[in-house]
Amino acid sequence: MIRLQTRLPDEYSRAPSDELAARVTAAKQRLSSRVVILGHHYQREEVIQLADARGDSFGLSRYAADQDEAEFVVFCGVHFMAESADILTADHQQVVLPDLNAGCSMADMADEEQVEQVWSELSAVTDTDRVVPITYMNSSAGLKAFVGRHGGAVCTSSNARAILRWALGLDGASEVPGGRGDKVLFFPDQHLGRNTGFQLGFGAADMAVVNPRFALGGLEERVIKESTFLLWKGHCSVHQRFSTAHVETFRSEHSNGIVIAHPECSHEVVELADEVGSTDFIIKAVAEAGPGSVIAVATEIHLVDRLARAHADRTVLSLDPLVCPCSTMSRIDLPHLAWVLEGLVDGVVRNRITVDHEIASHARVALEAMLEIA
Repeated sequence: MIRLQTRLPDEYSRAPSDELAARVTAAKQRLSSRVVILGHHYQREEVIQLADARGDSFGLSRYAADQDEAEFVVFCGVHFMAESADILTADHQQVVLPDLNAGCSMADMADEEQVEQVWSELSAVTDTDRVVPITYMNSSAGLKAFVGRHGGAVCTSSNARAILRWALGLDGASEVPGGRGDKVLFFPDQHLGRNTGFQLGFGAADMAVVNPRFALGGLEERVIKESTFLLWKGHCSVHQRFSTAHVETFRSEHSNGIVIAHPECSHEVVELADEVGSTDFIIKAVAEAGPGSVIAVATEIHLVDRLARAHADRTVLSLDPLVCPCSTMSRIDLPHLAWVLEGLVDGVVRNRITVDHEIASHARVALEAMLEIA
């Protein structure tokens, strides 16, 4: 998806970092409770240090919705996060994304038109009333709305297991109405869907990858009918970098080392990891590791570096020694943050993110379903 970001004036793009940090702080003080700045775990250190709250995308969106006094929510993250915040916040609140080019390559791997086309093709060979669409939080508002219209739910990396149990009506699943399908269409990240499916006791034979570039997702009709998990061909550009070779090298150098992986990593890496979980899980796991531990973390480098600084009594490394920054997350920097905040001081709202009312209403159904289930 192409988004056009205004070129910053030289007074921002050429200013030194210490000056920009001071200007951001001054703008925050002038705006006071009228603004709240949210920083995702993967943000640059100089940005997250100035955030009022840090966390994952959904947690931050819910936090923003609870800040009723705040007229402006400045989301230091990526586009789909700002959309979710706009969906969940009140009408009097405006959500701002400091750099419109801060997108998410994974979210862009599945757009509403593609999903509608695949859904239509699936309906010709299987009963889509028995297919429950599940979208990862890392998706556009349009995809969340699609899921809401078709009786599905959103999931996060923390609650994907509970959501999929609900979708398939597995024993002990939530009694929330809906779900109870024979199969799920899971998008946009195939790896989270696959890893969660394995956690639930399913095998590779129960899963098929849907490639939207081909008719019927490139699958035979028989495969579609026999599969429980139809996994969209999407991935995270950061987490796909981690390999089994990285794990083997780390273990050869640190026989008692601990490997912690995010579930967006490939199943082969997840199988070799000692612990697997969301960003919040990773933060807690590192905190709970004993002093002297050597820990390799398979996730974005800004979070890994932050954990290393916070826990000086243990060694925290990136599983990939060549590091793995999220290039789109890194687009949010001090010049853009200062630019939008000083605009608010002057009464100018720059880079506001708004979601169409109808799309937002359907997307909210899918988000609320997730909250009720998990």
